[in-house]
Amino acid sequence: MKVSKLCKRLLVAAVMALTLAVANVDDARASVQKQNIVQLIASSQSIVAGTVSKVSDGIDANGLPYTEVTIAVGISPKGKIGHGEYTFRQFGLIKPRKLPNGHTMLMVTPAEFPQWHENEYVVAFLYHPAARTGLQTTAGLAQGKLVMVNNKLSNQFDNAGLFDNVKVAAGVLPASEQKLFESHGPVEAQTLLSMIKHVVQGQLIEKGKIK
Repeated sequence: MKVSKLCKRLLVAAVMALTLAVANVDDARASVQKQNIVQLIASSQSIVAGTVSKVSDGIDANGLPYTEVTIAVGISPKGKIGHGEYTFRQFGLIKPRKLPNGHTMLMVTPAEFPQWHENEYVVAFLYHPAARTGLQTTAGLAQGKLVMVNNKLSNQFDNAGLFDNVKVAAGVLPASEQKLFESHGPVEAQTLLSMIKHVVQGQLIEKGKIK
């Protein structure tokens, strides 16, 4: 029995989507290893702090499922993202989606990836976009998305390991920022953002002053 042209197109799109998805997820999962704050800063292309204004999902022209996130940027301590809104797409749907052909797309956002919600204030350590797909997520995946609650920032893991094994040269950071490296659990938002700004602008990682 001959396969219709429509079925062939759907099959090609499905294979392409799966191939691109696997490449994107494998690339991201390579960075799932435990990362501290210095590693997150170093491996991120951009760092933004702001309010998530919109979250939606869809399937692109290549059949690749995505979640689209828009952040109203307050500050950006690293990278070339200015004030205004920044939008990126992360692999995976928010929830399974019914397709026009009656099938269901089950490719939701992997558990290792951060979840995004409208109106939450976040600090996102954004990894560079994937070369093949343009999709983007955070450095360290869920480790690299901090959410502010009661003026304190914490990631999905309650900042476990975030300040471990960090060495800071004497006198390069104010005492309040230096104390962050003794912290466990959520930390004061402005202190952390100030520390990130000092590290980036002072090129402390590049100079070996913090590692």
